[in-house]
Amino acid sequence: MDFLEEPTAQSFIVKVWVEEPAGQSGRGIWHGHITHVHTGKRRYMKSLDEIEDFIAPHLEEMGARLGMRWRLRHWLKHMVKRR
Repeated sequence: MDFLEEPTAQSFIVKVWVEEPAGQSGRGIWHGHITHVHTGKRRYMKSLDEIEDFIAPHLEEMGARLGMRWRLRHWLKHMVKRR
């Protein structure tokens, strides 16, 4: 069986790159994107938290229970966006 067809597995590709190397500030500027292999949906990101935000709904669709920390953080982000 092809691993892409397994109902209990999801595959994602995460790609990150540095656009501006660390200069005098000591911090490089990085970007990236994450792609859901099965659907081809892609999200560009500037924060590692966005990886979790992208993957979590797929886990929920599979029946996974996400922890209280994630649900609270997700709720807070949603409330901020509504303002």
